[in-house]
Amino acid sequence: MHKFRFPARLGALALCALASFAVAQKAPIQITADLTDAPRKLYHAEVDIPVTGGPVTLTTPQWIPGNHRPTGPAEDITGVVFTVDGKPVEWRRDDVDLYQFHVNVPKGATTLHAHLDCIVLARVTQKMAVLEWEKLLLYPAHTPVRDIAIQPSLKVPAGWGVGTALQPEGSSSWPVPAAGSTTKFAVTNVEQLQDSPIIAGQYFHEFPLAPEIKPAHYLDVVSDDPEDSKMRPATLAEVSNLVREADSLYASHHYNVYHFLLTLSDIAGGEGLEHGQSSDNGVGEKGFADDAHQLAESDLLSHEFTHSWNGKYRRPVGLYQPDFATMQQGALLWVYEGMTQYLGNVLAARAGLKSQTQYRDLLAASAASLDYRVGREWRSTGDTAISASILRGGNPAWSNWKRGQDYYQEGELLWLDADTLIRKLTDNKKSLDDFQKIFLAKGGNTGPLIVTYNFDELVTDLNQVAPYDWAKFLHDRVDHINPRADLEGIERGGYKLVYKDKPSASSRMVAAAFARFGFGIDVWYSLGLRIGGEGTISDVRWNGPADKARLAPGYKVLAVNGRTFSPDALKNAIDAAKGTSEPIHLVVQSESYVNNFDIDYHDGERYPVLERVEGTPAYLDDITKPLTTPEKPAENKKADE
Repeated sequence: MHKFRFPARLGALALCALASFAVAQKAPIQITADLTDAPRKLYHAEVDIPVTGGPVTLTTPQWIPGNHRPTGPAEDITGVVFTVDGKPVEWRRDDVDLYQFHVNVPKGATTLHAHLDCIVLARVTQKMAVLEWEKLLLYPAHTPVRDIAIQPSLKVPAGWGVGTALQPEGSSSWPVPAAGSTTKFAVTNVEQLQDSPIIAGQYFHEFPLAPEIKPAHYLDVVSDDPEDSKMRPATLAEVSNLVREADSLYASHHYNVYHFLLTLSDIAGGEGLEHGQSSDNGVGEKGFADDAHQLAESDLLSHEFTHSWNGKYRRPVGLYQPDFATMQQGALLWVYEGMTQYLGNVLAARAGLKSQTQYRDLLAASAASLDYRVGREWRSTGDTAISASILRGGNPAWSNWKRGQDYYQEGELLWLDADTLIRKLTDNKKSLDDFQKIFLAKGGNTGPLIVTYNFDELVTDLNQVAPYDWAKFLHDRVDHINPRADLEGIERGGYKLVYKDKPSASSRMVAAAFARFGFGIDVWYSLGLRIGGEGTISDVRWNGPADKARLAPGYKVLAVNGRTFSPDALKNAIDAAKGTSEPIHLVVQSESYVNNFDIDYHDGERYPVLERVEGTPAYLDDITKPLTTPEKPAENKKADE
């Protein structure tokens, strides 16, 4: 699994190579991104590429960092026209690599101009747009992207504000562009430009965060509704606390400025994508409007912020490739994403984006989901990481048997296990925090940088904190088949996972937040079903009661015990069957057929919670305590129940 190991010395060499933004061409590519047609779902680009006469091969990106699968927009790029001195030049797409364009440049030419359009069906509305630069990039193939200099410019609709970590040329601040004007940014390279998204919108606000922390941090917000982007004072205080907590935990910065880019829209869709100097975060229009909605999104900003250190600065050797054409290899995603999942939730609790009680409630839900993920009987956590590019997305049907991106939550439990073990080995004098100051702080404070790591380095750094057989610890949890989830961190942390007949307060809050989207009912730990608001079954737990009754994903429940289906009707049926021998009767439609199904289940409703084990160290509480003095929110929120 860890065949991509290489000596730490080579990692240092990579650090030096990436730190110098050497460029192969004499002049930078010039690219102007035009978003003035964004409300019509179209972006345009004008690209001037330095060339010499003869054959030239250009490419668009295929493997986008952070996506863990090939998501390049080749199919959406259209209207491609190449010209030299205004005269059209013919091109041909490569027969094998469909991302490449072959152009025979006329003799004596020094600049090849390209026009292209991109059809953008997501992350754009009448009032906002998100520019991921890969949608418009065109650059020489077979060249490391860090070696290709490029200077970007931007046009947006009149009156729209802009959020980005890109530096405007000759300016220390971002100006709001006038109608029809173009803003030019400083020269960078293709690797960094792809890593520097832009949000723009009519209802734009920028909020400085934790002003005492340097470099500067900002929260940039656009929304479809003018009120949504104003943000609650309490939330702004908590995001400032997040900056302080990360500063204390990671003890370094590898960016010149950091922008949390946040879009609030029910139309533009959800997003969470890491970048070195910013993060692209998309939630529903009310995602931070109140406590319930914020709880559902509480770890989003902290997760993507953590990726600036774990994923962008420190990156698994197989996941870093010198171009966007070579396949990324995900064997260490349980570190890249799994550790980030753990740290993101911990930081959210320390910052106050959720309370310690809410942290435990949501951890219980995640742990229980993994413990009932039956596919773990045949697929290891390590294989979910290696197979990431074929497991992301897709239909949820039978996903519990197939498994999906489990390296996120499995990694969270693994690193909680490691954290509590370090605390136990050192009498709570050291923790995983000490490991982060070794693993994520190498090289001190720098600008944007990538330093790769491997499995051996993880083991070495963990042993610096607390000597132990960490190689075996990690191999046992990642590479082996484990029919049950890793609950040792929870139990060593002073709690145990139990099931009650009522959901936790946090689960009820999250359910209430999403009720307006027509979400249905989750009776996974009782009947083994997840059902949408209209009664359609999205997944059936393999070998659970509903599976034994021969129900399947895609079936639609019409009636429960003689009553028209509703979430309440199903809950009432589960309660009525408790302690009896009478099965739960369902009338179900599959395609054009209607059939009756009986589920033989009699143990009532079951919902996961964490229960304190008295007399044991409460490491879980220690882990989620703030490291810094938090800024007081402007309103009383997050009171523990």
